Amino acid sequence: MVQKVLVIGSVYPRFHEDAEVPWLRASIAHLRKAGIDVQVLAPTYKGLKSHEIDGVKVNRFRYAPKNWEMLTHEEGAPSKMASKPWLQLLAIPYIINGFFQCLRLCRKWKPDVIHAHWPFPHAYIALGAAKLFRIPLVLNFHGAELLLIRKKKWVRPLLKFAIGQAQAIFANSSFTAGKIKALRNVDVEWSPYGTTLGSSASYDELQSTNYKKISERNNIDSSSRHSERSEESSAASITVHPVNGKFKILFVGRHIERKGICYLIEAAKYLPADKFEIRIVGVGDLTEELKKQAHELLNSAGKDSASPCDIIFTGKLSPEELEAEYRNANVFTLPAIVDHKGDTEGLGVVLIEAMELNLPIVASNVGGIPDVVVDNISGLLVPEKDPVALADAFKKLAADSALVASLLAGSRKRIQDCFSWDGIIERQIAVYDKVCKK
Repeated sequence: MVQKVLVIGSVYPRFHEDAEVPWLRASIAHLRKAGIDVQVLAPTYKGLKSHEIDGVKVNRFRYAPKNWEMLTHEEGAPSKMASKPWLQLLAIPYIINGFFQCLRLCRKWKPDVIHAHWPFPHAYIALGAAKLFRIPLVLNFHGAELLLIRKKKWVRPLLKFAIGQAQAIFANSSFTAGKIKALRNVDVEWSPYGTTLGSSASYDELQSTNYKKISERNNIDSSSRHSERSEESSAASITVHPVNGKFKILFVGRHIERKGICYLIEAAKYLPADKFEIRIVGVGDLTEELKKQAHELLNSAGKDSASPCDIIFTGKLSPEELEAEYRNANVFTLPAIVDHKGDTEGLGVVLIEAMELNLPIVASNVGGIPDVVVDNISGLLVPEKDPVALADAFKKLAADSALVASLLAGSRKRIQDCFSWDGIIERQIAVYDKVCKK
């Protein structure tokens, strides 16, 4: 039986209130709940020393002078390197120092399994210790590493080699699993994220840190969320959000290209102003550009055509303000696209959160989203970059409360079947035990 697991990643919360990678933090919390002793190996951020978060030892490795140690955290390393190419020079000391820190940690702590997230480059940080101390290596893909292959061809053989050295492979979605299999024909375990309700949440997805009150007000019993319940009792606990004034369409997330927010704004042209309202929560690199698009759209409506619905940018919200947005919304949307770099949603944890908060879903049929949203069962899927299809889906939900109730029941069942942490961790530990017996 596995007792100790070393988790390696590029990012981990730097302090208790830090909103980084809430799904990884939740995953480790549930592993510990199941009796597994876990330590984390992650890079420092501007000289940050090793510390503890939630009772978990976080071992930080240095890789540059203090003021240069900003390759990770707050924004993805590929994005940072794209805007500051000189940061690529830090990749070499990052891997070398991480490699030797991993050796030291494994020699001292002797984990039963090394679980490395984002295998490029973390497989190469883990490989030395895994081989020297004969520790099974589990690689966990999240999609971004595989997208690097399109831009940097030399990454392909390195990833292909690393996959061959691992004893097990995890993927966060069937979309990511397909890309792994295209690279090397291996068995891949689907290991999605569960909800982060009640734990620290992510600026990447939700920018909030407290969902307990929201779940309570939406009749979600967190203590029994993962228990076996009949469809009838599950449906009975579901409350369709009332329409107060206008049918409110909610988006929450970073304002970046792959979120497809510009197509949501375009959809406003097809939504009557007296019946609908679009509310866009969050901030990002495209915020000002999106505000300009919305302003031009609202001011260019012809006298002979119907006025587009209101588009409201809320900015970054406090937990209490975000709670009110979820409570007052009537539908949650993620109009994601495949962006110009080939990047898209690996899974869409924000959709799972919205489902748990009793909101029907309208989302694009891209990336890992179909793992969460089964069309006409746990939500409505539309083609990417199609504002008319988005508007039609919103109108469909606004006109049919019975459909909304059906989708909410379907989404609740989908979460119970696929995205409960109890189930995810049980399958994960089974893989750990399997590789340790080989």
